[in-house]
Amino acid sequence: MRKLLFERTENECNTHYTPALEAEDHILESYIPSPYKRKHKLRIPQLTESEVIRHYIALSILNYHIDKGFYPLGSCTMKYNPKVNETMARLPGLAGLHPLQPESMIQSALEIMYELTHDLAEISGMKGVSLQPAAGAHGELTGLKMIRAYHERLGDAREHILIPDSAHGTNPASVTFTGYKSVEIKSNENGTIDLEDLKRKLNAGTAAIMITNPNTLGLFETQIKEIIQLIHDAGALAYMDGANLNALLGIVRPGDIGFDVLHFNLHKTFSTPHGGGGPGAGPVGVSSKLTDFLPVPLIRKDNGKYAFEYDRPHSIGKISTFYGNFGVMVRAYCYIRLLGSAGLRRVSENAIINANYLRSKLESSFELPYRKKCMHEFVLSGERQREQGVKTLDIAKRLLDLGFHAPTIYFPLIVKEAIMIEPTETESKESLDRFIDAMLQIAEEVASNPDIVKSAPHDTVVGRLDEVKAIKQPNVRFNFDA
Repeated sequence: MRKLLFERTENECNTHYTPALEAEDHILESYIPSPYKRKHKLRIPQLTESEVIRHYIALSILNYHIDKGFYPLGSCTMKYNPKVNETMARLPGLAGLHPLQPESMIQSALEIMYELTHDLAEISGMKGVSLQPAAGAHGELTGLKMIRAYHERLGDAREHILIPDSAHGTNPASVTFTGYKSVEIKSNENGTIDLEDLKRKLNAGTAAIMITNPNTLGLFETQIKEIIQLIHDAGALAYMDGANLNALLGIVRPGDIGFDVLHFNLHKTFSTPHGGGGPGAGPVGVSSKLTDFLPVPLIRKDNGKYAFEYDRPHSIGKISTFYGNFGVMVRAYCYIRLLGSAGLRRVSENAIINANYLRSKLESSFELPYRKKCMHEFVLSGERQREQGVKTLDIAKRLLDLGFHAPTIYFPLIVKEAIMIEPTETESKESLDRFIDAMLQIAEEVASNPDIVKSAPHDTVVGRLDEVKAIKQPNVRFNFDA
């Protein structure tokens, strides 16, 4: 087990410290009240620079990341991110900007943001876009606030939002935050929205429907035009969760099929590294019904100059610090401009081909609840293995031994023992074949030697944890005073 830096010390190291602070205690007291002063001398590891560097390099080797291997996380789109986008985002003229600089000094940044809004509008078929939301769930909240403002302006403040039972968990959470109630729509035997259940629950109190398309099963909602027509006929609006937009680029524009709101996950669809708590960005696009309600400021262009536009009387107001996560916008802008329209379509085509290749190779060894061609991801079930005493969690742990990050498991909730796999467009056939071999090996082990799967992982730095104890009794602090 590798020790923490605080557990390692060498007394005879050539370390350097700042000079001792010479001040009377009563002077220090004015800056740091007694209750907050350290009771014991701070233990600082006595380490050389090379030891510190080696320590963190060793930790980085232990960590799993997208540059190290395949991340088949369904619904999370963990794909390789071109390093040229990182380089562009780190250009001093962009990375060194301060959000309080006057508009005259940030024209290049404003131009990037202005053009990105137009690129996203063109890609999605929406009429207006705000870049402010900081992540997908924040985009959901922003879109729902605009939906509420729309209905209130009509004097018809409605009560609930319809959400399919296969939805991302952030959808009902965002609905609750906005003051609406969630009403669940059942899926049919094909894994898509049950149209009859939708008709039963759609009424004058419906403000909108939130649909992920393709859905979390990786299936395209083939009745989507009829669904949107029913929603619009009831005076409600149609919201599309854009988490799976990388299956539709250049193929389907949500605005063209009638959606009124769409949030983009720039950190899923357009290159920025996803995971580790951020960064993210969740721009929101809207139809002509909602452009008046977009957050301020927007960016306008007059006579070749760019400026923030605040004079929008029906706007829902400001929903993010300053103007959103600018570095993420730069990466997305570079990604879109490098690929162009043909390249973006190829992104989705490759994502679909990769997912269907995996599905076809694995469906004989695992249950496939919905035997249909998928879009960018698909969901297997470990029920067959469960009958032999091996849980989906065990399969995920065994994959760690074989050098792969586990897929998303136990989601969506409508599939028992779910194994949700998204290969993304950036994985080669060789990479996919290695993953297929690992999954088939595990399926064989379940039949011939289930104990090796049930006790996995065996070869990782940390073995099988007691998940219940880890949640109820976490120990994440080091005792500095020991």
